[in-house]
Amino acid sequence: MAIGTSVSTTSQQYGTQKTDVRAMSIATMLFFMWGFLTCLNDILIPHLKGIFDLNYAQAMLVQFCFFSSYFIFALPSGKLVEWVGYKQAMVVGLLVMAAGAFLFLPASTAASFGLFLSALIILAAGITCLQVAANPYVANLGPPETSAARLNLSQAFNSFGTFVAPFFGSILILSSTQISADKMRSLSGAALQQYRMEQASSVRLPYLGIGLTLVLLAISFAVLKMPTMDFTRDIRPGELDASEAHDSIWKHPVLLAGALAIFVYVGAEVSIGSFLVNYFGLPGIASFTEKTAAKYVSLYWGGAMVGRFIGSWLLTKFRTSTVLGTAAVVACGLVVTSIITHGHTAMWAILAVGLFNSVMFPSIFTVGLTGLGPLTSKGSSLMVAAIVGGALIPLAEGHLADQIGVQHAFMIPAVCYIYIALFGYLGGRHAEREVGIAA
Repeated sequence: MAIGTSVSTTSQQYGTQKTDVRAMSIATMLFFMWGFLTCLNDILIPHLKGIFDLNYAQAMLVQFCFFSSYFIFALPSGKLVEWVGYKQAMVVGLLVMAAGAFLFLPASTAASFGLFLSALIILAAGITCLQVAANPYVANLGPPETSAARLNLSQAFNSFGTFVAPFFGSILILSSTQISADKMRSLSGAALQQYRMEQASSVRLPYLGIGLTLVLLAISFAVLKMPTMDFTRDIRPGELDASEAHDSIWKHPVLLAGALAIFVYVGAEVSIGSFLVNYFGLPGIASFTEKTAAKYVSLYWGGAMVGRFIGSWLLTKFRTSTVLGTAAVVACGLVVTSIITHGHTAMWAILAVGLFNSVMFPSIFTVGLTGLGPLTSKGSSLMVAAIVGGALIPLAEGHLADQIGVQHAFMIPAVCYIYIALFGYLGGRHAEREVGIAA
């Protein structure tokens, strides 16, 4: 049976079925894992910054390498899904992630910042493969009118992973006390390398456990039976009419605007999370130690978790455009509040942003893929490639923080949320009209 090339045809195939709860439960485990691993970067950044005596811009190379991998591997991952299907692509992604986790062992033994960055690139390559396969898979496991709510629910478990990770990292990775930068600079070359090896060794056990868990997940996933979906595979010549055969993702303006929205959203969310440990350590904010601050980072990601459960319900009651646009406006206001205030007001304002971040990724992703039909896999790859915003925007904020301080550098995420609000109200309404939802 030929796969339809429009939303209406796709709805005929998938829209009459109920949500496959078992398949969704299995896929949702992957959302948890990549959320957990992504958020561990927020703990690695201050840890590696101290070990290698880095400035903010250099420390942001952690996020630059991690999220650049999305851009590099997103399109190849889309091709992999077309070649081998969803299940096999997810298994490959898990094994690649495991390889990246295991590379943390030699990186910590050698105390090499370059090896740490290489491990992060490989780890993120596997996560990219999961993102490309799992997001559209979950979105199409049931009726199209509830796809945003379904994806939002899975993203809630992704947020649960990000909520747990800072607690995990603060106990196992930030357990030792680092010496001051001035004292570090006074050490001889051999003594400095020995100190770095001792400090870096704290990541060895956590990432060994993570690698083994990923291998077990890949094996378990490989033997499970899951529903087959071919809607993202390219349609063979002869199955499309002339106009559809020459269709391209570059002819869909909502998709392109959505990709830019993903770019700035991930950049804003990652920028805020990456700086929180150092931000809460500032005398004018909270004067927390790194270990204490790391636990508060969990509240930022925990807000996203709670918000996604709430958002999953809201998106069944209100238009996606309204929920997305409103959340972005509030997030922008909270960031500005944190910039212009001090103490606990500034701290709690920036933490509250996580609650309103919650609905953004799944809502942008769903709106951007509206009406793509057989181009869905390519559209999904483009959206995942746009996650490279998590590499570039934090790096820009790091450079700005070195010049004007961490607090005022948050103006960059504030601008990002303005664009997301515009996309929500304008792009979202356009997509809703396309699928026949009343304005």
